[in-house]
Amino acid sequence: MESINFEVISNVAYITLNRPAVFNSFNKPMALRLQDLLDHCKDNSEIRAIYITGNGKAFCAGQDLQEITDPNGPELSEIVSKHYNPIVERIRQIEKPVITAVNGVAAGAGANIALSGDVCVATESANFIQAFSKIGLIPDSGGTFFLPRLIGFQKASALMMLGDKISASEAEKLGMIYAFFSDEEFEEKSKAIAIKLSKMPTKGLGYTKRALNQSMRNSLTEQLALEDELQTLSGTTHDYDEGVSAFLEKRKPNFKGE
Repeated sequence: MESINFEVISNVAYITLNRPAVFNSFNKPMALRLQDLLDHCKDNSEIRAIYITGNGKAFCAGQDLQEITDPNGPELSEIVSKHYNPIVERIRQIEKPVITAVNGVAAGAGANIALSGDVCVATESANFIQAFSKIGLIPDSGGTFFLPRLIGFQKASALMMLGDKISASEAEKLGMIYAFFSDEEFEEKSKAIAIKLSKMPTKGLGYTKRALNQSMRNSLTEQLALEDELQTLSGTTHDYDEGVSAFLEKRKPNFKGE
């Protein structure tokens, strides 16, 4: 059985973590496979949005502890630096929208990979857990970077240290995720977001993502200069011309992601 299922339908790449017996926890082959798939999504111009979800009851329970306790398995330093960090960096650096659709529990690295997406949504029965403190580790996979920025320093600190389970509805109220949907509507509504984004001006969305990434470290003056630069680039795209023409002609635009 493939550890990750992959298909492309109408400009959307669907990536499904597929180790349901272990709640889609990561081992080395699965982590490297996800890296390869994200590289493919980056390089394939036909793919204009990426949708990541899990199979079964979980989105991802983080690291497979059977692997980490195997005497012949990878060391912690390798798991962080060669498995998880490259995944998070790829998600942030791909200048296409990445939707993380949390279909169940998202724990440890699984939670933080979900939070690194551009649009994170969850099913109503899902929950998020910073589980690291329960085994004496620190949050990785960008958790100490993203979570304080999403919900504030104090709340992030408490969740990381206490390891509280956060429901989808509470995550939405905190600003941790964009939205949650009923279990019955989750697949349809979350995929509708990916489909919508795949029909939008991909270059402009990519430049927006670049600006958001750099806003994490820029001063106001630097960010204003970057907005100037990226707005100029956006104005040279086909989709900008199409968007303006469609507005003036009172018709629906036909964006090509160019």
